Amino acid sequence: MGGGFPSDLRSVGRKGAGNSRARGWEQKPDGSWDMIDEWGNTWGRLEGITKGEVTHGVIEEDWSLLDDYEFPQTDAPDLYTDARQRCKRLHDEGYFVLGGASWPFNVARYLRRMENFLADVAGEPEKVRLLLDRVADVVEAEINGMASAGVDAIMTGEDWGTQDRLLVSPASFRAIFKPVFRRLCDVAHSHGLSVWFHSCGYVKDVIADWLEVGIDVCQFDQPELHGIDFLAENFGGKMHFWCPVDIQKTLQTQDIPTIEAAAREYVEKLGCYGGGFIAGYYGSNEAIGLDPKYQVAASEAFMAAGDPPPWGR
Repeated sequence: MGGGFPSDLRSVGRKGAGNSRARGWEQKPDGSWDMIDEWGNTWGRLEGITKGEVTHGVIEEDWSLLDDYEFPQTDAPDLYTDARQRCKRLHDEGYFVLGGASWPFNVARYLRRMENFLADVAGEPEKVRLLLDRVADVVEAEINGMASAGVDAIMTGEDWGTQDRLLVSPASFRAIFKPVFRRLCDVAHSHGLSVWFHSCGYVKDVIADWLEVGIDVCQFDQPELHGIDFLAENFGGKMHFWCPVDIQKTLQTQDIPTIEAAAREYVEKLGCYGGGFIAGYYGSNEAIGLDPKYQVAASEAFMAAGDPPPWGR
């Protein structure tokens, strides 16, 4: 969980690439904020809390900019030295260690900027495939580096949905993005690492595809968008789900009995196949406009629910 509640998970990350363009968040005279990421994209946000969004992608003006673009160099062993040392300490303390990595859809949409990239998916699919493969080379190096650091799993993610549909059609996902998902999951699995994948929004139409290519754990902050019964009935015993009580539906009721009931339902239904549910705590109460007491109630209910019943009972 987190938020002051017990957790047996910890995370490690690599150092910035030697050719990184990164510059941290800075507040501008108008009160807004901007920063530059490792890839050279400029991000903006209106306050000092949220993640923000890319306001200028480094190759957004024209695909020809890709020809001379220098990708981050993520294969140097020294980028993972700190992660290796921290991972050993955490293992000695009994933690399960997640190693952070990028993922191609997120990176590609940042480089081209969202509205351009979604048009690219429809109108320039071969160029999109080329970009995804180039990004996947960088991610593969990250996965290999994290494996050398001794992590137990790869933690990554990208937001694939609005509140009622995918950002691309399911057919486009399968034709363009699914092969690169499979490639990177295969790399992780070749090292004995599970793959933990965060996504916000409605992704119900492709969860089965994610399972097929090798996503082991889905981290959903809005599990009720897909339906707890749907997740349990279709993926119980096949895939794990790591979730807080739904941050946009149930937590927003600010009704503690309703929140507690949801927590019990998640444990009972998602964890009823011999495991499969990991209790979550959403890390920014400020961003969702809630007093922490509502997640305290959810976390206490998760703990009180205890271990789920054995499969089949």
